[in-house]
Amino acid sequence: MLDRPPEQTGFSKPEQDIVRGAAVTNQTKIGFLIPQFPGQTHIFFWREILELRAMGIDVTLFSTRLPPKGLISHDWSDLAIGETDYLAEISVLDYLLGILALPWMQLIRALPRNGSALLREAIFCAGPALRLRRKARQQGIGHIHAHSCGRAAMIAALSHLGGGPKYSLTLHGPLSDYGPAQDFKWRHAAAATIITKKLHAEMQRDLPDALPDVIRLQPMGVDVDRLTRKSPYVPPKKGRPLRLFSCGRLNIVKGHQDLIDAIALLNAERQLAELFIAGQDDDGGAGFYQTLAEHRAASSASDKIHLLGAISADAVQAELEQADIFVLASWHEPLGVAYMEAMSLAVPTIGTNSGGVPELITDGETGLLVPPKDPRALANAIARLANDPDLALRLSGNGRDLIEAKYHSKRGAETIAAIAFGAD
Repeated sequence: MLDRPPEQTGFSKPEQDIVRGAAVTNQTKIGFLIPQFPGQTHIFFWREILELRAMGIDVTLFSTRLPPKGLISHDWSDLAIGETDYLAEISVLDYLLGILALPWMQLIRALPRNGSALLREAIFCAGPALRLRRKARQQGIGHIHAHSCGRAAMIAALSHLGGGPKYSLTLHGPLSDYGPAQDFKWRHAAAATIITKKLHAEMQRDLPDALPDVIRLQPMGVDVDRLTRKSPYVPPKKGRPLRLFSCGRLNIVKGHQDLIDAIALLNAERQLAELFIAGQDDDGGAGFYQTLAEHRAASSASDKIHLLGAISADAVQAELEQADIFVLASWHEPLGVAYMEAMSLAVPTIGTNSGGVPELITDGETGLLVPPKDPRALANAIARLANDPDLALRLSGNGRDLIEAKYHSKRGAETIAAIAFGAD
């Protein structure tokens, strides 16, 4: 009933009946398993959780472990941490018991398809899987949604095969980003969501025989009701310095270094521009942040570039409402919540035509697209918007309309509820 062409999204009448029926029978408990929660990019997970709870669904939070302190930045982080059961926080004895409790026959049968890395991953995840199974049984949780295809998915799979609840998973990026044993993780899942058509096509190519019967194309979403401007967007005026904002994890693939180079080009050509970058590296400031800070210091426009670190959702919104243009210059981006947030706040948006971004941004209609790794093209796109207020206004309005129509966080919550209570 839930298996349908991947281009279709939203909450169908049959799915509404599924969730309604679950509420009537009191089967409304879902476990959410999110790696290193709550991290700096996890705002869309939290929105989804709140939407599920608003639907009357009891969501229990699980995670592997806390993220580094420098990545915990949201005003809801303490609340989320207090609610989350961290599965890796177990004794040595429980790790050993978890290894003994592994589904050894299924693992051995899966070795030819997954290789020896399967056993290494299973042993590493054995203790957390045992804890998840125990907690789910104690709390009456009938379904686990793993918001990852990495170790969280392995934990959910091992828990299920050991007698725990069924599980679903979400693919948020290229499968190669999520480690080994993907055949094993997908083969035993009851259902899955995939965020773009491009990723769905790659899964059909790479794991055609291991995919669950129920797969839904469902992008992550944003809270369009909260992400609404307090005052109308005003395009930049010629001769006035531009204020640019970028937001994303600090990693070389996010292209922040290319954007810094583009700002230097603009200022050298007397198009004054100031750039504010929000985000932190996965090591809480001890990793790529240092490289980017050195790149900034060496730039001829260093005084026009500001690294803000990980900031709260409210601070991101405030920055967006002050920005003339939002730019994220990713070398590869599966889709991009940061783009969605900027577009929801009616900020003209520039992205790269890589990964799944063209499924979100239509060049010249809802934003501008440039090639990745091309500071000159970035500078040209920024200058184009600076000198064409009509285009800036059109992208502002069209971007907001698109997000409001297709990318509300409620859609993701509805889809997960439907597969949790409808996929067997």
